[in-house]
Amino acid sequence: MTTTALLSCAGRPVGRYTYLPAPGGRPYLHPVTTLGGIPVTEERPADHLHHLGTSVAVPDVAGHNFWGGRTFVRDRGPTALDNHGIQRHLGWKFRDPDGFVEELSWEADDAELLREHRTVATTGLSDTAWALDFSFSLTNPGSSGLSIGSPATNGRPGAGYGGFFWRAPKEPSAPAVFSGQGDGEDAVHGRVADWVAMSGDGWTLVFAGATEETRRDPWFVRSTEYPGVGSSLAAAHRLSVPAGATVVRRVVTVIADGRLDRAEAAAHVRRAACLTGFRTTA
Repeated sequence: MTTTALLSCAGRPVGRYTYLPAPGGRPYLHPVTTLGGIPVTEERPADHLHHLGTSVAVPDVAGHNFWGGRTFVRDRGPTALDNHGIQRHLGWKFRDPDGFVEELSWEADDAELLREHRTVATTGLSDTAWALDFSFSLTNPGSSGLSIGSPATNGRPGAGYGGFFWRAPKEPSAPAVFSGQGDGEDAVHGRVADWVAMSGDGWTLVFAGATEETRRDPWFVRSTEYPGVGSSLAAAHRLSVPAGATVVRRVVTVIADGRLDRAEAAAHVRRAACLTGFRTTA
């Protein structure tokens, strides 16, 4: 059975999407590469076996773990629980080499908690850069409300992860991270910014919030412990999703060969915004 789909940009292969994961998993992109062929994602690294390339991962949906690994429990810390859900692929609404529209069901304990509409598309920016446009809509199909949380909302300060998440490859030296306002993990982690960049050995990723709601979410950034960037749905407070309501987020990521500086990163974001139709102040 085919379980993966290939993504291309301007005729060049740039990613593989695994959409029928094993039970307890979620669909994800890996490997994602630059146009020059450098891998910029990691799959099941030794330091965090549940990190899966580029995905939508949430550690607490009404108490169920859609992130993987242990669950942070208030006053107990990280705890192994039998509370893992699965993001089940329901089918394609559209699919071609440059992108797709997918329907998914977030399920736990034989119940559907969320129905997701996911859109992924590639756009060429230059001979050395392209953009991954990743949007997701999470609808509560039930008759009662639920909420989305994070380790931070459950008592672990600074750990507000959950939502769009990108695990980059670990290299001998930690990657550089920066935004339009500052440099280093302390300057970008947990902060709101139009875009955040991570630059490693011969590659740069620039993550831009592509809706007003997404730009209001703080960035979750790790560079020293491991290289990862995410947009936080519940950084400090639980996110309520009433019955029938929908949460929509969109992140456009520039994937570039070479190490970009701040001005170059901002210029790539502006070009990506022009070509993919989102607004930016970069």
